[in-house]
Amino acid sequence: MTTVHPQHARVLSGMRPTGKLHLGHYHGVLKNWIELQHEYECFFFVADWHALTTDYDDPSNVPQATHDMVVDWLAAGVSAGSATLFIQSRVPEHAELHLLLSMITPLGWLERVPSFKDQQEKLKEKDLATYGFLGYPLLQSADILIYKAGQVPVGEDQVAHVELTREVARRFNHIYGREPDFEDKAEQAKRKMGKKNAKMYDKLRRSYQEQGDQEALQVARALLEAQGNITLGDRERLFGYLEGSGRVILPEPQPLLTRAAKMPGLDGQKMSKSYGNTISLRDDPAEVEQKLRTMPTDPARVRRTDPGNPAICPVWQFHEVYSDDGVKEWVQQGCRSAGIGCLECKQPVVDAVRAELAPIQARARELDAQPEVVRSAINEGCERARDVARETMDEVRHAMSLLQG
Repeated sequence: MTTVHPQHARVLSGMRPTGKLHLGHYHGVLKNWIELQHEYECFFFVADWHALTTDYDDPSNVPQATHDMVVDWLAAGVSAGSATLFIQSRVPEHAELHLLLSMITPLGWLERVPSFKDQQEKLKEKDLATYGFLGYPLLQSADILIYKAGQVPVGEDQVAHVELTREVARRFNHIYGREPDFEDKAEQAKRKMGKKNAKMYDKLRRSYQEQGDQEALQVARALLEAQGNITLGDRERLFGYLEGSGRVILPEPQPLLTRAAKMPGLDGQKMSKSYGNTISLRDDPAEVEQKLRTMPTDPARVRRTDPGNPAICPVWQFHEVYSDDGVKEWVQQGCRSAGIGCLECKQPVVDAVRAELAPIQARARELDAQPEVVRSAINEGCERARDVARETMDEVRHAMSLLQG
């Protein structure tokens, strides 16, 4: 298994352009992004090509949906100064890498991705018998590998996609990482470390390759990471030489498991536009209050005097997200004893949601009044992303003997 060293400590994550976002997006994705952007070098992108894999027949709403979504990202606290924000289709290197990876990826790898059959089942009304739909997990792999992203934030249901990416990277490195003079170049790189470090590297390499010593492998990786006098290319050769493989051109990413989103919809199901149970980040305060006040509650509470059971009430799920222990205890006691009514129970949730949305909505209004700020953030992000993508593609083309110029 290859390592992800500091040069590759990047996070890559994207969202399809669905327009204005709701609380489920905020709690499930954006709050995580906001934390990550201060810990890693983050690339967050609008996956507009991915949108075409299922909605190719009418892409007319994609531009406006993209703008609205980026406004919500920025309003929620994702920073164009801390992370690189870009649009997938404006970095065409994604498509080139996808094409080149498709040359080496077995068809069976794509057909066995769990979401392939799941989505076909869920979207029976759409014609998904297209290469784009079959190949979209490989496009995801290209999205990740083009930035040499070390970590990819995913839920458990998306781990299979990262594993496919790891397999593709491993296969690519195996086929193309063997330079004709790989061992000579690795030995030359080793000497640049100095006699003492080179000797230690040799000892650790033998311990790992001859005895399978995992601790020696970790120590050797740390030794290489600490070397400041060798190039990135030499470092990657030495990582491959250490593990008995070739040069690492496309590092294998790791899934960064995110906390499962706890944000329920207004009906107790997962919050989703397709269920019509959402609270948008930009719903005005009166609309937020109206939606929450008309939420269904425990069906057993027909009259105000009937006791209820919070465990089967959708409102309780909102309390679990927004209320402190004191409020939750008040709800449990009051509901079960019929000491409080359902409208009383909902009021702390109404207040908490409105308070959470107020600063987001204020920032969104500012951004809507200054569309050039949004355009500038995206334009700068696309330029930064493309610079990184070009570097990777130069290496990939060279490895595949597709030299240009």
